[in-house]
Amino acid sequence: MSQPRPDLAPDAGLSRDEMEALQREIADAAVFEDAFAFDPNTISNPLATTSSGGQPPVVVGVDQSFLTNDDGDQDRALSAVVAMRGGEVIERVFAVTPLEIPYIPGLLSFREGAPILAALEELSVDPDLFLFDGSGRIHFRQAGIATHMGVVRDVPSIGVAKSLLCGSPRGDTDDLPEGTTVGIESNSRVDAPDGTLLGYAVQTRQYDSPNRYINPLYVSPGHRVGPDTAADIALALSSSYKLPEPVRLADKYADDAKKTLDD
Repeated sequence: MSQPRPDLAPDAGLSRDEMEALQREIADAAVFEDAFAFDPNTISNPLATTSSGGQPPVVVGVDQSFLTNDDGDQDRALSAVVAMRGGEVIERVFAVTPLEIPYIPGLLSFREGAPILAALEELSVDPDLFLFDGSGRIHFRQAGIATHMGVVRDVPSIGVAKSLLCGSPRGDTDDLPEGTTVGIESNSRVDAPDGTLLGYAVQTRQYDSPNRYINPLYVSPGHRVGPDTAADIALALSSSYKLPEPVRLADKYADDAKKTLDD
């Protein structure tokens, strides 16, 4: 098992070239295969126990909201973290920290990573798995925010993105039946050999109607999780909503926490 890498934490003061070089180092340190001690079948079952008779793993969803200054500019990030065990919420925390740089495609973790790490420090439970609203290996340099945070903390992690940042689907992703997965492979925009499996388009929910459809999520390993397991976990943690529950609840908590600060 690898060790935490605080030396790879995002630094908003780096130049763009330095940020991209750091991402390549993170991708080299990442493990894109299953390397965890828990049984994925126990993650959402409140009655499940581990093989040793212990409790199911702690699954943590992470999402962000943003606060504006008097000029209407986003100047702070509100990072929301929801910890679940066996499908039940056991802890919710958030942190508010300054935003140091604007959004730059492919460099999201340097804008949002430090706020996320600050929120994770508020948790009293030890996470067994992270789910991030953002990309993992489906990234230009195979180092999306889920990979970056997973490597820095050395915790298994999965990226759950609403849109495809890069890579090519291995099949049609329109109007997929619920439960369908379609592989996403690398292409010329990704620092990986063409055809490398980066993750999956995952259809967690679908309308029962010929006139409208729900787009898939783009799920990829962040760290210490393989692509097939990442897709399976995203499906297992989804209920009546498109987003897996830990991420959906983190998104809702971010909005709720933001309202308390605005009052």
